Amino acid sequence: MAFLRVFQLLLSTCCLVTAQLSTSNQGATSGSSLPTPTYSIGTATINGTATTYSVAFTVPAAVDVGPNVLPNVKNSTAKQAQVLCPGYKASNVQRTAYGLTATLALAGQACNVYGTDIETLALEVDVQSADRLHVSIQPAYLSSSNISQYILSPELVNLPSQAAADVDTQDIDLQFVWSNEPTFSFTILRKSTGDVLFDTRGSVLVYENQFIEFVSQLPQNYNLYGLGERIHSLRLGNNFTATFYAADAGNPPDYGLYGSHPFYLDTRYYEVSATGQRTLVTTQNTTANGTYESLSHGVYLRNSHGLEALLLPTNLTWRTLGGSIDLYVFDGPTAEAVTQQYHTGATGLPAMQQYFTFGFHQCRWGYKNWSMVQDVVNNYRAFDIPLETVWNDIDYMFQYRDFTNDQNTFSYAEGEAFLAQLHAAGQHYVPIVDSAIYIPNPNNASDNYSIYTDGNDNGVFLRNPDGSQYIGNVWPGFTVFPDWHSDQAVPWWTRSMQSHHNNVPWDGIWIDMSEVSSFCIGSCGTHNLSLNPVHPPFGLPGEPGSVDYTFPEGFNITNATEAAAASSASGVQASSASAASPPSTATTPYFISTVTPGVRNVNQPPYVINNVQGDLAVHAVSPNATHIDGVEEYDVHNLFGHQILNATYQALTEIFPGKRPFIIGRSTFVGTGVWAGHWGGDNNSLFAYMYWSIAQALSFSLFGIPMFGVDTCGFSGNSDEELCNRWMQLSAFFPFYRNHNVLAATSQEAYVWASVAEASRVAMRIRYSLLPYMYTLFYFAHTTGSTVMRALTWEFPNDPTLAAIDNQFLLGPSLLITPVLGQGMTTAHGVFPGVAQGEVWYDWYTQQAVNASAGENVTIPAPLGHIPVFVRGGYILPQQEALYTTSECRNSSWSLLCALSAEGTATGSLYVDDGESIVPPATLFVDFTASNGSLYTSARGTYEDTISLANVTIMGVATQPRTVTLNGQEVRNGVNYNSTSKVLSIKGLQQSTCGGAWASDWVLSWK
Repeated sequence: MAFLRVFQLLLSTCCLVTAQLSTSNQGATSGSSLPTPTYSIGTATINGTATTYSVAFTVPAAVDVGPNVLPNVKNSTAKQAQVLCPGYKASNVQRTAYGLTATLALAGQACNVYGTDIETLALEVDVQSADRLHVSIQPAYLSSSNISQYILSPELVNLPSQAAADVDTQDIDLQFVWSNEPTFSFTILRKSTGDVLFDTRGSVLVYENQFIEFVSQLPQNYNLYGLGERIHSLRLGNNFTATFYAADAGNPPDYGLYGSHPFYLDTRYYEVSATGQRTLVTTQNTTANGTYESLSHGVYLRNSHGLEALLLPTNLTWRTLGGSIDLYVFDGPTAEAVTQQYHTGATGLPAMQQYFTFGFHQCRWGYKNWSMVQDVVNNYRAFDIPLETVWNDIDYMFQYRDFTNDQNTFSYAEGEAFLAQLHAAGQHYVPIVDSAIYIPNPNNASDNYSIYTDGNDNGVFLRNPDGSQYIGNVWPGFTVFPDWHSDQAVPWWTRSMQSHHNNVPWDGIWIDMSEVSSFCIGSCGTHNLSLNPVHPPFGLPGEPGSVDYTFPEGFNITNATEAAAASSASGVQASSASAASPPSTATTPYFISTVTPGVRNVNQPPYVINNVQGDLAVHAVSPNATHIDGVEEYDVHNLFGHQILNATYQALTEIFPGKRPFIIGRSTFVGTGVWAGHWGGDNNSLFAYMYWSIAQALSFSLFGIPMFGVDTCGFSGNSDEELCNRWMQLSAFFPFYRNHNVLAATSQEAYVWASVAEASRVAMRIRYSLLPYMYTLFYFAHTTGSTVMRALTWEFPNDPTLAAIDNQFLLGPSLLITPVLGQGMTTAHGVFPGVAQGEVWYDWYTQQAVNASAGENVTIPAPLGHIPVFVRGGYILPQQEALYTTSECRNSSWSLLCALSAEGTATGSLYVDDGESIVPPATLFVDFTASNGSLYTSARGTYEDTISLANVTIMGVATQPRTVTLNGQEVRNGVNYNSTSKVLSIKGLQQSTCGGAWASDWVLSWK
């Protein structure tokens, strides 16, 4: 065993040779064979014995370099479709039960600017429900040979359904108006106010086989949110291009990242005069003391192609690389109503999560064996930092192959013992599963891989256009990719997961690399499988030349000596790399694709979107990879991550019958939240990324994926004590709470630094005490489409000064989180929304009401280890004890925290079930209401909760009560009133509620 472990270590750390590998950006219908490579032979002495071994072939970096393309938005000489194209004219307009249909014909000579113009289009407008209007524009003539190029199948992405044409359904606050002057255009109005919400006047419709463009005018300084996924401020601004093309690219700001969500929320503010006159606000010069109201609507473009949304000062310009205009407008009129309409009518309601998933999760790339994982679990327990779930990155796999364990380091027998102990302690385990499948070396009989064999026998892998297997490159070497269009793909995926779960009884699954990522262009493994397994075309973290010496902002101030050493080592590494590969002085011309009439160029479309990787085939499966039904990857690239999560959900419902699957995935699309949660991907250990995490989380609240979190303390680079201290506290108020970082970086588990350990314990005590509140928020999200994390502007819709705030957020309606987001800071800064309208906010820690003025940016003391948290008056929060695991918490006594409004009122609710069933056999819903010195509880449902009530804390009690009664009986013990903080505390109620806190309705009064 020791020999094997040392030998494996040598293989993973030795220098690797490279050779030229031929490929093509044409999706390689057949790869190019290599000359016989020269293998490097290494010698190692193990236990006194000299041993030789061959070194894995390294795929050359050149295989992932595509043509040098210039995005159109950066090309000052690019053709302007709005200038060159004729637009369309509408005719044959017919009324229908829900709206109208019409024929759109080219209004002049075809421009064929970035494709072949479609001469005749079909327009359909439908009022689908009382809050949703649908506009569809697609080619009038489609056949089986081209329909997938334009029409997104409802089997892949949910198609919003048409409600019956009755009075209620048709009572919508939206109106569609069209014109043919000078060419076809349309507007969508809000009937109640006359406001124009969508307006294509002054522009032309461009519709080609590889390019669609339409423009909607917008008011000055508009407020748009959504259009993900990207690292960007919450309010998108009016000088920004949002690109939608799923990419494995880390977290570069402003570029399109892992998922595609072409939906936006548009909020417009109006100043209201004393006479009631409304004036649209078009500047940022507003005040929290003014009188305003807002109206919001949402727009969703149901299109899976690569696309862009150009946010310009006066309009939003949509540009897609194909598909159709499948547009849905939601009338709101509040931000809350828009998100609920979008989730219930388009995405589907978010999955209800198991209770344990709201505990704290720990992972890293670099836990090398079960013993290291056990040490992590033990250390968290020793430092009394709650740990609910431990995760493994790809380290556990045999040569990075899905559904396998390395039997030298993660043996099934040792894993069975470890997991039995973990589960007995009420804790959980989640492994990673990547999206590509290793294809064995045909010249090595011992390289058999049953997962591939089963999939290949059932025809479940993507193909090249000539029908050969598409073979790319990911972590294990040359790989194939599941074709989710095959009806055998999900059964194969389920069998694969079941077989692994039989050996390793995990509790959930983490799906990665699902954009889908490939480390080479085209089918680079074709004819080269004799080299497998191969090393990726780049150094792994920690390998020579690939050591990451970056640290958070200000590290040179707080750790000057270590920072200087890191800077020196980084310089040496950069110099060595430069000497080994001197920078080229040659200028690479831009590749310009041309239009071939009637023919699509899917690998290099004539219009170049601002893809973070440049050419569409770089670091991704090529666009002309072909599915079993003939659909090209070009048309559905953005859906791979969506489909693998659907497949995983189906698999887990088979493995855990009746139990809610716990799945976290990287690439997402509209509707993914029905099956899975999402983490923010490969972020950086920087304060900037901690700040951006708030906007990320809020955006995914809009997208219907509330189970969101980021790699706390950062994934890439090296974290430090201050950053991790602040971040562990911030993430404690995100639904998905996980610490995770990269191979070879500084360890950043919460126990590594003493101050981080204590800061984590402080924040976790708050989080774990509020698990009933968070679980109830998820119940409402799952049943109504409401949000869990909320932007201040959505919760307080009539205050335009909140429109751009993304350094604070709300957890549900009741908790305001104002974190420290900068290095070296000992204070936080934030506003207290609604103060002008009488809102009261209480400090979580002191329980005193906050003294703040309307719109005031308050400086809040926040030394290291303290995160400011405030409770909103008018709300009642259910709590349980903050113990080590969620199971322990669920079985601890209940408490209520009642924060009275200025009027002395408050409301709240609690949802309880078994914490795991898709369809719970019984549920319990409890209502709380406080008014006139009494707190009323009433419950409904058949779930039996026999845990007693221990404490009730009431904040904002103006004067000391003379008596406290429970159901008319005086409470003589455990009553305390603090005249300074105005807090009434009643403790020791267990005996009075020994049958269960909610077993019967009760009234607590203070007079």
